[in-house]
Amino acid sequence: MIKRLASCIKQYKKNSILTPLFVSCEVIIEVIIPWIMAKLIDNGIDKGDMTYITQTGIYLAILCVESLIFGALAGKHAAIASSGYAKNLRSEMYQNIQKFSFSNIDKFSSASIVTRLTTDVTNVQNAYQMIIRIAVRSPLMLIFSLVMAFRVNAKLSLIFLAAVPVLGIGLFLIMTKAHPIFEKVFAMYDKLNNVVQENLRGIRVVKSFVREDHENEKFSKTSKNIYNDFVRAEKILSYNMPLMQLCSYGCLIFISWFGARFIVNSQGTSMTTGNLMSLITYAMQILISLMMLSMVFVMIIISRASAERIVELLDEKSDIVNPEKPEYKVKNGSIVFKDVNFSYSKNKEKLCLKNINVKIKSGETVGILGGTGSSKTSLVQLIPRLYDVTSGSITVGGVDVRKYDINSIRNEVAMVLQKNILFSGTIKDNLRWGKKDATDDEIIHACKLAQVDGFIKNFTDGYDTHIEQGGSNVSGGQKQRLCIARALIKKPKILILDDSTSAVDTKTDSLIQKAFKSEIPDTTKIIIAQRISSIETADKIIIMDNGKIDAVGTHAQLLKTNRIYQEVYNSQMKGGEN
Repeated sequence: MIKRLASCIKQYKKNSILTPLFVSCEVIIEVIIPWIMAKLIDNGIDKGDMTYITQTGIYLAILCVESLIFGALAGKHAAIASSGYAKNLRSEMYQNIQKFSFSNIDKFSSASIVTRLTTDVTNVQNAYQMIIRIAVRSPLMLIFSLVMAFRVNAKLSLIFLAAVPVLGIGLFLIMTKAHPIFEKVFAMYDKLNNVVQENLRGIRVVKSFVREDHENEKFSKTSKNIYNDFVRAEKILSYNMPLMQLCSYGCLIFISWFGARFIVNSQGTSMTTGNLMSLITYAMQILISLMMLSMVFVMIIISRASAERIVELLDEKSDIVNPEKPEYKVKNGSIVFKDVNFSYSKNKEKLCLKNINVKIKSGETVGILGGTGSSKTSLVQLIPRLYDVTSGSITVGGVDVRKYDINSIRNEVAMVLQKNILFSGTIKDNLRWGKKDATDDEIIHACKLAQVDGFIKNFTDGYDTHIEQGGSNVSGGQKQRLCIARALIKKPKILILDDSTSAVDTKTDSLIQKAFKSEIPDTTKIIIAQRISSIETADKIIIMDNGKIDAVGTHAQLLKTNRIYQEVYNSQMKGGEN
């Protein structure tokens, strides 16, 4: 885990090295200062030597300024290194997410991914800053102060060593008890984010059904669970400070007591006033070092759970990868499903698609009809390798889709999904997702084919109209047509419409179908629909039932021979008559 996280430091290695270097210089100076002050007291103040006092005072002032400069430089480079490290972590995580197949995305919820990219990275960033600065400063200060303390008086300094086992055992117990709770806390953060996202996405439904109280209760329950777990963890961590203070102040009291007795009993021969003052200063430095170390331990405990979650996302490998020698050119839009079985869990006993065999010629229009849960969407998602088949094969242009370069096959397959997504930006920006360098004429032509040009021109800014996140400022039908236009700009060899005209009136739907036939005759068109009117002119219609192909034929053939098609047709015709 540490090796994987360290690989993200990259261009900030220099700052990460300079920080402990400057910290070391700062510590050395801070440890030297009490020793010089002891000399100042014994050789200057006690003897009344003003020249010595002046010279030593100037020297001390210079050392203080140098310590300040080294401290400031350490802080600056630590901030750069930790912020840059966090940036690299987020970047690598985000880039890895872009490589995920749908099955990888299914493994991590969107709420969990957001938490890992934000809260978890911030925890690791804070921990990293403390590691390269405080975790270097504290041990160095502790060791150097102990060395100097032993140099002043070895017998008295043995008091410090007695405190080490007590601290070590105490910190170990605190860490082992608190870590599992923090793991649970961050899992609850995922759940909290999920509740918030779900509420914000469905806020119109919440308000229309007057379910605000229910949503508040759901949020409060999750929030209270996080509170309770945090309180449990913090209660354990709260033992850290009393333990530190007990050991540190205990050492300070014993040193003051025995030090004073040494001075009195030896009349300043075995130990001087300056020695005792420096020893007390070193004791305070050791105290502060221990306090800082305890802070580092606490931060490491908190960040360890976050680090594990980050590494889990970084190490996740896509289930779908390029072959060693991929095909880059897709000849045409012909599609062949041969003995295809598919399961989201890769469990052959839980198949959602079973024994699929169908041939689609390039340029054909194919309709897919079936009830909810009949795996219509699952079927078409296999064509651009959003998922891979569990068994069997799918060929496009005569080549197995698993032999194509992933980007090449996906560039030739345009999908308009059930959940139409528009991104914040202008209408032009959204349409150019289909083709980065699309001209204004190409954009307008695609919009005319999708029957969306008219409503765009009604906007004051036309094609430069700003679309809110998710397309919240356009209607469902307008959103669907914009997504169809975006797919058409791509000029794909295969166009898949997954129930993407459900919010469009029948007249507009008919105009879109006619435009497809006249403008993109060579493109294979696969239309998943609930309305028979959307697919009755298709070259062939596939009837799906419970993950299997129930029948394949034209509108006329299925109307005569297929029970499912007849039932749907009759129910829709009767509805139309009413």
